[in-house]
Amino acid sequence: MLKAKGVQKHYGDLHVLKGVDVEISDNEVVSIVGASGAGKSTLLHILGTLDKADQGEVWIGNTLITKLKGDKLAEFRNTQIGFIFQFHNLLPEFTAEENMLIPGLIAGKGEKELRTRAADLAKLLGFHGRLDHKPSELSGGEQQRVAVARALINNPKIIFADEPSGNLDSKNAEALHKLFFTLRENFGQSFVIVTHNQELAQMADRTLTMQDGKILSDIKKGIPT
Repeated sequence: MLKAKGVQKHYGDLHVLKGVDVEISDNEVVSIVGASGAGKSTLLHILGTLDKADQGEVWIGNTLITKLKGDKLAEFRNTQIGFIFQFHNLLPEFTAEENMLIPGLIAGKGEKELRTRAADLAKLLGFHGRLDHKPSELSGGEQQRVAVARALINNPKIIFADEPSGNLDSKNAEALHKLFFTLRENFGQSFVIVTHNQELAQMADRTLTMQDGKILSDIKKGIPT
């Protein structure tokens, strides 16, 4: 599904990533943990095409995404990748449904098809009765579920999540964590999740621990690999 080799990243004199190699399989949930400043979010953003590596290659499927530019990169990101962030980034002037539809409309999909998928996702994620509500009328947990549904609207191959439960209380965080595995079972996507939440990290199929811009350990369900 995803393969990265020799990924390096500098910000000025700061060497953030120091030759990182990563492989993510189909239908796999992988967590990335480590202290602040270890390079977790930088790596996630490079794998997800939100940032560029200084050196190295990243493949998603058969596409070398580190060579994509401009419209081709934007199209690939929109149709093949989903993003979930700590802060939901919902547009306040639009309803939950409208926020969900935006990536699909950008991809050129029909509105009727998108509304049907949005309704199905809202039922699965438990906020079907809130589709016509704006973000300010939703709880934090509901806003995050809308953001998850928006990430799924184009049925991407892989979902990247950066501290997805970091802004939620413990009850909503637990529900969101369980939801990722429900989604994996329903849609077969891969998930790559940067988190400080040890419960979520331990639920994942594999946990990568980063330190000082490198992957320090790779543990699969309690077994070092």
